Amino acid sequence: MPMYKKLLTSLLVLAGLTAVLPATAAERREPVEVDHIVAVVADGVITSNELKARLATAINQLQRRGTPLPAQDVLEGQMLERLIIERAQLAYARESGLRIDDQQLEQAIGRIAANNKLSVTQFRAALEKDGIAYPVFREEIRTEMTMARLREREVESRLVVSDAEIDNYLANQAATGSSEEYELAHILLRAPESATPEQLQKLRKRGEEALAKARAGENFAQLAASYSDAPDALQGGELGWRPLNRLPTLYAEIAARLQPGGISDLQRSSAGFHILKLVGKRGGNMPASVMQTHARHILIRVNEVVSEAEARHKLETVRERIANGVDFAEQARLFSQDGTAGKGGDLGWLNPGDTVPEFERAMDALQPGELGKVIKSPFGMHLIQVIERRERDVSAERQRAVARQAIRERKLDEAYQDWLRQLRDRTYIENRLENP
Repeated sequence: MPMYKKLLTSLLVLAGLTAVLPATAAERREPVEVDHIVAVVADGVITSNELKARLATAINQLQRRGTPLPAQDVLEGQMLERLIIERAQLAYARESGLRIDDQQLEQAIGRIAANNKLSVTQFRAALEKDGIAYPVFREEIRTEMTMARLREREVESRLVVSDAEIDNYLANQAATGSSEEYELAHILLRAPESATPEQLQKLRKRGEEALAKARAGENFAQLAASYSDAPDALQGGELGWRPLNRLPTLYAEIAARLQPGGISDLQRSSAGFHILKLVGKRGGNMPASVMQTHARHILIRVNEVVSEAEARHKLETVRERIANGVDFAEQARLFSQDGTAGKGGDLGWLNPGDTVPEFERAMDALQPGELGKVIKSPFGMHLIQVIERRERDVSAERQRAVARQAIRERKLDEAYQDWLRQLRDRTYIENRLENP
């Protein structure tokens, strides 16, 4: 056993011994259960108390949704697996130098409070009124931000959509221009990267058990909470409304063959085994025109040399100059680290979906002529100004842009699940609930 794991175990054993030392008669009370390790992940541990806290939150969520609760041991095992995947990601983030500092965290909490139309002080009071400790909430948000940043860096930024894929997508699109949306729920039984035949057989048997229960009419959301290894398991495995072209390829092929309420056969992919339920289907029409935005920006990239705080400070200084009358284009040529710097930061006419979501949301909130606040995207820190807007008919160029975005979203789900599976397989994990 590695030295750090021996040390962790020894410390908790010592704590346990201390807890059972003889007490005076006045001090003798009901025995109190000592916290203990339920899993080791990389260089850290998950304790029984941490697992119980997450279980309480999960049970509360399921009850609010009206989802029947799985058996306690099943839910406990599912929640521990989610904690293991989370800790594996956080360990990798630390190893690779990815960190959410306090300034970034406070800015994110400020945005959450603002979205709830509260000041941070009011928001903190509201959390505590609901029984949520603010320090715990802060660290949960830090964890979510870290995992989102990791996903952007390790998966989203590496996705490539080729012209051939776009051509094929457009060639297979319905000639009518109409589209249907599908409401889906799923169960994923994740297979290890190098699964043995015995492991796959055991997983298949578990999948067949879940499928039999689903087809017998058992609550699908409860089955997802009991069986699924997907991040959305405690939300009933719901994927929401999506057109076929924004679903993973396997799911799109299955959904097209199902009727509402129908449940697929057990499906095998590189990620594991899948069960898909078509909750509903509805028709829709492609828009005849789109709103385009003519915008420009200044980009400062964040890297090993320039921190996010430094990039933000530099752009805040540039923003102040522009607000005081300095020409935007001149500042873009001087400071922007984007290919548009030579054009004064001019991005030309942008269609919905042409930019990353963070950039598009900030841009869409601006009026023509308005200078935005400094915002962050996976590419770095941006200062955006909207020049003008216009409504245009959907063109061949726009269709290609829509196709590119649809293919990207479809590939992202598959790529992220593959990455999580590979990360788990290369992380040291000791599950003590499975191997007490």
